[in-house]
Amino acid sequence: MKRELLILLVAFGLLLALAVSSLAVGAVPIPMSDVVDWMLNKQDSGLSVAQRTILWDLRLPRIFIACLVGGSLAAAGVGFQGLFRNVLADPYVIGASSGAALGATLVVVAGVKLSLGGLGASVIGPMLGSVAVVLVVFVVGSLGRHASALTLLLAGIAISSMTNAIVSLLMFLNDQKAIVILSWLMGSLAGSDWSVVRVASVAAPLGFLLLWGLARQMDAFLLGDSASQSLGLSLLQFRMLMIVGASLLTASAVGAAGIIGFVGLIAPQIARLLIGAKHCWLIPMSSCVGAIILVVGDAIARTVVAPAELPVGIVTAMLGCPFFLSLLLSSKTAGRM
Repeated sequence: MKRELLILLVAFGLLLALAVSSLAVGAVPIPMSDVVDWMLNKQDSGLSVAQRTILWDLRLPRIFIACLVGGSLAAAGVGFQGLFRNVLADPYVIGASSGAALGATLVVVAGVKLSLGGLGASVIGPMLGSVAVVLVVFVVGSLGRHASALTLLLAGIAISSMTNAIVSLLMFLNDQKAIVILSWLMGSLAGSDWSVVRVASVAAPLGFLLLWGLARQMDAFLLGDSASQSLGLSLLQFRMLMIVGASLLTASAVGAAGIIGFVGLIAPQIARLLIGAKHCWLIPMSSCVGAIILVVGDAIARTVVAPAELPVGIVTAMLGCPFFLSLLLSSKTAGRM
């Protein structure tokens, strides 16, 4: 336990260091010494009004969102990998992200404005879409005599393609709102502000706590249906709670930043190598690694073509695609499928 806690604390310290460092990065670079002075002294720092505005109104909420979104996608990845018993499952591959995108697109097209329990339509719509798609994948992938983790994965890819086609159709039919939808599909943190932080800070912790509360059941579930039932696990209730928790995390991430792929695939694999497969440690460690990946990815997106910036979803896709292929082709992964 001491080893796992130490590794988690080191990872969290690294995340804090990278988050503070990324405040200095962007189209308008700010010396790191000035950033530290601003954090310690606020209004008494030597920064200009414009620099303080950049740090407080633009970069700081953006970094908070990067941490929340990266951590949410990584924790959701752990949840879907446990649910499907497949290390290749993640919100992007299994269709949860595309379902959330469809829900978000319907909210934009219909102009829905509602709030429930502190969650706005930009989170409720993606959550319902994510839950619906994951349930369809689970049902379709479980049909037939030869249902397997690979069948579920392929069902997710197929249904995700259909969902993406519906989103494209809605964009075609509502071209005046296509730009808003397209920015969601590319995945970007450019529009992050404190209002987005407040919404994501409600949804993401709920999903995280729900999954973390199921950590022991997730360990038992990996033993197989018969073994987990013999330990007293209610499979139907467990699966439904897992779907809700992982979908809530996915929805909060999509609602805040759009479709950002492969973070939910990469982060859990790195976390398993660092801290092991016990879910009570794996879930928070994966969230920390996911936050680190997205903070670094966003810093790259802000600087590689400065003064313009890339959508961070492009950066994570370019990093995640070769990682996914190497994982797919590895003999160890093939043996699990």
